Parts: sequence; C-alpha cells; structure tokens
Amino acid sequence: MSKQDELIGKYAADLRVKCGLTADMDLLTKVTKGCGPAIYDKDASTVSASDKEEMERVKKNFLVKRLGLTADAGLDAGLTKVIDQYGRTNRNKHRAVFYYLLVKHFRRESAFA
Repeated sequence: MSKQDELIGKYAADLRVKCGLTADMDLLTKVTKGCGPAIYDKDASTVSASDKEEMERVKKNFLVKRLGLTADAGLDAGLTKVIDQYGRTNRNKHRAVFYYLLVKHFRRESAFA
C-alpha cells in the first residue's frame, strides 16, 4: 500500500469519527491528489482554522481559484460551517479532509470530475 493510500484511509477514518460521515472515496482520493505534496509535509498537511491569514489563503487559492466560486458566494459562512462540522476544538484538521468538506458544502464535486 502506498503512502498516499494510507493517508486516504486515515482521512476516511477522520471523516467517519470526527464528522460522522461516510466518505465518497473517489472524491476523497481526487481531493487528496489535488493537494499535491502538501499532504506529506507535517505543517502543510493540516489547516489552522484559527489563523485568519490561512483562512484567507484557503478562500483565495482553493475556493475561488480551484472551485471557481465568487468572492460573494458566502465563503466565510461556508468556512465557518465546515470548521464547526470538523470540530473547532479538533487541533489536527487535515487539509485534504477540510477541502473535501468544503467541496461537499459548496456542491462543487464537478471541479474534481
């Protein structure tokens, strides 16, 4: 089993345990691959939801550029909902899982078709 496959299994378990969701494994795999080498770096593999600058980068680089959303599409509300869904007190928010939840929230699965 490759390191990427191990991480995808870990992310699916995270979704099941922390969010109470059964992952769409095809979509989770595509989102994980879309994160690129960041998933292998300890710091880059997680998202700091309390860091305003990082949330701005997620909005600009992922929601607007990758998912094609407009700046007025309720991005802040979507981020807040996903943060709450993943758990505000959960310190280890995996980037791939966070992005997966954003894709599902904004119904932008087509961006990974």
